[in-house]
Amino acid sequence: MTGVAIWVAGARPRTLPAAVSPVLVGTGVAIAADSFRPLPALLCLLISLALQVGVNYANDYSDGVRGTDTVRVGPARLVGQGLATPAAVRAAAVIALGGAGVLGVVLLALTGQWWLLPVGVSAVIAAWLYTGGPRPYGYTGLGEVMVLLYFGLVAVIGTTVVQTGRWEPLAMLAALPIGLLASAILMANNIRDIPTDTDNGKRTLAVRLGPRRARILFIATLGSAFTLVVPIALVRPWAMLAVLSLPLAVPAVRAITADQPARLARALPAMGRLHLGFGILLALGCALGR
Repeated sequence: MTGVAIWVAGARPRTLPAAVSPVLVGTGVAIAADSFRPLPALLCLLISLALQVGVNYANDYSDGVRGTDTVRVGPARLVGQGLATPAAVRAAAVIALGGAGVLGVVLLALTGQWWLLPVGVSAVIAAWLYTGGPRPYGYTGLGEVMVLLYFGLVAVIGTTVVQTGRWEPLAMLAALPIGLLASAILMANNIRDIPTDTDNGKRTLAVRLGPRRARILFIATLGSAFTLVVPIALVRPWAMLAVLSLPLAVPAVRAITADQPARLARALPAMGRLHLGFGILLALGCALGR
């Protein structure tokens, strides 16, 4: 791979739908409230993408220096595979997370929602501590919970608030299925990595549950996300459009129930497509309900 291709691969573009979908849905809720503001929405998207790229680089760096990324199936590992120096990957993580922080300050200055500043700071810290620091929470099985919180509740509700200036109950409802699908992306990644994570002492939720129960939880998570569309549709009937993305769940389930590592690796891009398709349709459904 060329220099640019290496860094693009290290950013793990297949995970980026987890950053895009919550902003789309939060904006859809803002449109339903007659409060769409293009510039804050764009800033939210850039911040979310920067955080996702930052956490991916930080994960690559921290896992690489710990030696837990030496043998992996799936996306390229910059440090673990010797494609880039640890210092360079750490710098990339700092730049991405720092960029998210700067854009966050610009967003708050533009909207006046300064009470969100501690939330933004905590998001940057959480991105680093996923696999960084002396006690990374990603090594203790809390990764999926934190993804649900930050790439579900915080991202959707925050995107809505900076546009509407107020709390919208619909944002809370819509954030839950989006957060669950984002958690399922991480779960797919961790189910694939159960053998190597076990060998390296990385106690992810998938490792703690074991292959069979982790797969059951993955499928239950997808089912819960689609089930939660129903209460949203009670107030925004067009939200049922999100159910049209259900066929995209089939390849993800087929991949995650496979035993071969190469087939398991297909679950991650399949989940990316599902999350983005679901997010676009749910955002559209919320917006049409204005």
